Amino acid sequence: MLSEQEIKELKEQCKENRRNIVKMVYNAQSGHIGGSLSATEIMTVLFHKCMKLAPKWDKDKNFENRDRFVLSKGHVSPIYYSNLAQMGYFPKEELMTFRKLGSKLQGHPATFCPGVDAATGSLGQGLAIACGMAMGLKLNNNPAYVFVLMGDGELQEGSIWEAFMDAPARKLDNLIAIIDRNRLQIDGNTEDIKPLDNLAEKIKAFNWNVIEVDGHDIPAIYDAIELAKVSAHPTAIIANTIKGKGVSFMENNAGWHGKAPKQEEYEKAMEELTD
Repeated sequence: MLSEQEIKELKEQCKENRRNIVKMVYNAQSGHIGGSLSATEIMTVLFHKCMKLAPKWDKDKNFENRDRFVLSKGHVSPIYYSNLAQMGYFPKEELMTFRKLGSKLQGHPATFCPGVDAATGSLGQGLAIACGMAMGLKLNNNPAYVFVLMGDGELQEGSIWEAFMDAPARKLDNLIAIIDRNRLQIDGNTEDIKPLDNLAEKIKAFNWNVIEVDGHDIPAIYDAIELAKVSAHPTAIIANTIKGKGVSFMENNAGWHGKAPKQEEYEKAMEELTD
């Protein structure tokens, strides 16, 4: 259970992450802002409280026992990079090189960036990559966990469901999948395009442990992840979120899936996020 002080610190880190997301996308005039904002609490809790990391990314004795992370929806890299900077993998000043030529912080994460375990961006592949990592850890008797964050629109890819089928067959209880269920994708509402509900029952039918939470409730996210760690099955956490969370005119607006704010929009967003 998180203490009141820990919750307060995580809320402040989330605020900083949201400001960083908006700054990065505005500065680059390119990037995916809506899904980064919806995943802010998920990623912040995961990186700051739930994952066992090798903080300096050194090849020391703790490196191989670190938990692994796969950002399956690789386009929301701003929230990934912001957390990595908070954790000390590179200076926060480098966040403003996002999507610039020669930067480590490309639009989709690549392994030349400190802290990144898998290059992603082609949707539908992340869960399969995570399954492979989890299987490798099992074969090596390594106690580490593998976490993967997926988008709900991404679940329309068939390879996701092949991986959902494979994980229980391989007894991958060290695999924890988190679904950012904001119900919006680039073309609109997921339920208007390829309906996913009842999502929990679908995944349970594949013999997964399923936990459903409010994806902006910090203690609930933490408790769900910690509970998933002791499950005898692979676990899927369905985190119900709001796309664009934290910026009033971006919330629940599919138009902000992959659009950069103009100066006036940027200033309004930053004003809201500074309150």
